Amino acid sequence: MPDTGNEMSVRDEELNPTTSHAQDQDAFLNGPNGQDGEQGGARVATSDDVAQRADASDDAEETPKRKGFPLWLYALLFVIFDAAMVMVLQWGVTQSSTRVELSSPLLGVWGIVSKMWGEQNYVFLLNLLLLGAIYAVVILLFNRFWLATPVLMAIAIVIAVIERFKIQIRYEAILPSDLNFLGSNTGEILSFSPTGAFWVISGSIVSFTAFAVLCIVLSHMDGRHGRIFRFRNAGLSISLRLILLAIPCLFLTLYINQVATVDSWANTFSKRMGDIPSMWDSVYDAQRNGPLVSFLRQLNPKVMEEPDGYSQETMDEIAARYASDADSINAERNAYLNDNTVVFVLSESFSDPARVPGLQVNKDAMPNIREIKSETTSGLMLSSGYGGGTANLEYMGLTGLSMANFDASLTSPYQQLVPSEHWTPTINQMWGAPSNSIAFHPYEPSMYSRATNYKKFGFSHFYTLQAPDVIAYQDKIDNSPYVSDESTYESALETISSNDDNQFIQIITMQNHMPYNSWYANNDFTAHSVDPAAPLDDGERVSIETYAKGVSLTDDATQAFLDELDSLDKPVTVVFYGDHLPGIYSSAGANADNSLALHLTDYFIWSNTASASRGTKNDDSAYSSPNFFVAQTAEHMNAKVSPYLAFLTELHEKIAALEPPVVNNIQGWDRIPEGQSVYLDNEGRPMSEEDFDEETEDLMRDYRLIQYDITAGKNYLKDTGFMTTPSR
Repeated sequence: MPDTGNEMSVRDEELNPTTSHAQDQDAFLNGPNGQDGEQGGARVATSDDVAQRADASDDAEETPKRKGFPLWLYALLFVIFDAAMVMVLQWGVTQSSTRVELSSPLLGVWGIVSKMWGEQNYVFLLNLLLLGAIYAVVILLFNRFWLATPVLMAIAIVIAVIERFKIQIRYEAILPSDLNFLGSNTGEILSFSPTGAFWVISGSIVSFTAFAVLCIVLSHMDGRHGRIFRFRNAGLSISLRLILLAIPCLFLTLYINQVATVDSWANTFSKRMGDIPSMWDSVYDAQRNGPLVSFLRQLNPKVMEEPDGYSQETMDEIAARYASDADSINAERNAYLNDNTVVFVLSESFSDPARVPGLQVNKDAMPNIREIKSETTSGLMLSSGYGGGTANLEYMGLTGLSMANFDASLTSPYQQLVPSEHWTPTINQMWGAPSNSIAFHPYEPSMYSRATNYKKFGFSHFYTLQAPDVIAYQDKIDNSPYVSDESTYESALETISSNDDNQFIQIITMQNHMPYNSWYANNDFTAHSVDPAAPLDDGERVSIETYAKGVSLTDDATQAFLDELDSLDKPVTVVFYGDHLPGIYSSAGANADNSLALHLTDYFIWSNTASASRGTKNDDSAYSSPNFFVAQTAEHMNAKVSPYLAFLTELHEKIAALEPPVVNNIQGWDRIPEGQSVYLDNEGRPMSEEDFDEETEDLMRDYRLIQYDITAGKNYLKDTGFMTTPSR
């Protein structure tokens, strides 16, 4: 029945006693009778009164004795429908998968509910609360429960279907960056429909139709027809709805704004409810924590605090200063980076087992690489990860930026930062057209959102195990579930040798990824503790022995790869590095004094015979971190630099390596560890920020300004030539 500000006449009440009685029962919802239209206590009829009497008469004829649902029933139905929508969204991200599991098994639709009593994890209730807040907003906007409910259910079903299709095609959940896609490419969505889409869509339509019919039937039974607020004073009704609307809106706004910020109330609340971020795999993250929680957590990541003095004037001054420094460096150099094909090899979990404190392995697992390191630029790389964090090391290597400068809340730039960036300068872009940038990764392209990010970085092809760019060679060794390094190198070599142009090649291997479960036949590696009183347990020992064999296989494959490159008549330079140690050294990790040793991997920069930099060994290469690799490569090749590379060159002279604080356990994905960042000098000794000289302090201040401008600021450096590297 339409709301009006006029009083019902006595005759209206006589015509519709049921409605009048219901209004008396719902005093809270109906409010006091208005007195509009009265003059000196006498009732003055208006044209609105005529319409109101007609509406009242119509309602009386349509629903002669039907009562409205009580508030408690609305509340119960609200919770039931809210839960149904959460389960619909969960269905969208729950599918069977043939992929190699890197974590615990993926949850089914019911799994997110059952773990409340199985694991005391209440992330289902968190999703229920968040979606309930959205549900309340829609109801308050419509003021029609039986209209708002099917509308929101329709939206949930559409999202779930799209999510299901996206996961089936790309094994990737819906991300905030997809909102940009929907805004500019809506017409292309149907082209992503996978096999069997017709039946999924048909089933969804049938399910929604049944739900809509249910809502219509319940609305017919409900004398209120879902109208929650029926104040006769329209102004009072609207005012109360706006006041109540502010509550869920404020909650959602504050939650979205703060949930990605470490130690905020929203972040703490989410963790206590069971949210365990799993940023390496968007599908697993959505299944484990619910798609709504997973999505909202990524909407507003805290990247960096704005450094003091940040402005266009400051950034112009920085660009000019390092342009002058670049000129000085370039006066002494006669080569160009794009004179060579440069290959970055991120070797999964590669490190020397012999350096692990308290551990003894029966023989050298990396004799070839040890020999290579002795003949060229090489050293130890400080890693921010232990047992994980591959993409962060990869990001630093490709951008020259450091995780040490980011806020503790930014744990995964590939998911939290790159998709929303407007400017993403990466080192591969120094080789010009995208056709000169090729990447290889013998695993799923969706991990760490690599497929999306590599396209944004300017790579023309990203060869993985899935279409459209399928990696050529996929052989595995014995019982290992991962593609061998030999096959990965073979795929890359085919591309390098068949192209006369110089290129940038990115390789991310998978052979030595965890877990390590006695994969290899005839493994002759053995490991034991140097302390007889503290022997390795069987699980740790088997993992270490399996891993050591994998390192040995990588050592042989890498030597063979370099031998093949050496036979080419085109100049090639290779940057090889292990991203982190495997998270298997529980005995060594129990001692906090071993933290530095458990975060040092091996790296080298090598050039083939056709390159003028063959046999070069940089003097300052004993220690490094991946953000410095591109500057070191330019030094190794005697190549001219951009102002940005000039800056990195100067910083590396003062600080050999820097990373965020490190820990001896596999890093979680809800924060960077607390404490001071790790800085090493050229001899590998830790440095304290308090002991920096003035020049080092100035360089670090400039680094934060540069990184903030690129990632979270206004990109003042973009048009200054700061990233422009001289080329032939």
